[in-house]
Amino acid sequence: MAIRYKGFSTIDQSKKFRLTDLDLVKRDLLNHFAIRKGEKLMNPNFGSIIWSMLFEPLTADVKALIVEDIKRIVNYDPRLRVDNVLIDQLDIGFQIQLELVFLPENLSDVLLLKFDRELNSLSLS
Repeated sequence: MAIRYKGFSTIDQSKKFRLTDLDLVKRDLLNHFAIRKGEKLMNPNFGSIIWSMLFEPLTADVKALIVEDIKRIVNYDPRLRVDNVLIDQLDIGFQIQLELVFLPENLSDVLLLKFDRELNSLSLS
């Protein structure tokens, strides 16, 4: 398979900054989730509401808002489609399991995101 997407990242990289294809798409998605909605200059609708929900109890309404936000973010990227979202509340935040399809190859993958309110961080498991 030929390389479709090329980019770079200095996050979690030692010497190799170049990313391609699925690694690049995942990094772009994580970058989008890492931004709180309203933080991006000149684009207040960019980013995620999950950060403002971390201190809320995970009710059905909060879950629905988070799932809607996740679908909006994934649909923002034409290289992705979300098939399923599972959300669990942890003592320190949320764990979100995303079943994604990478387009146009139709490759499936599961991402496990942990939003930690104590460390104010997002990690990929």
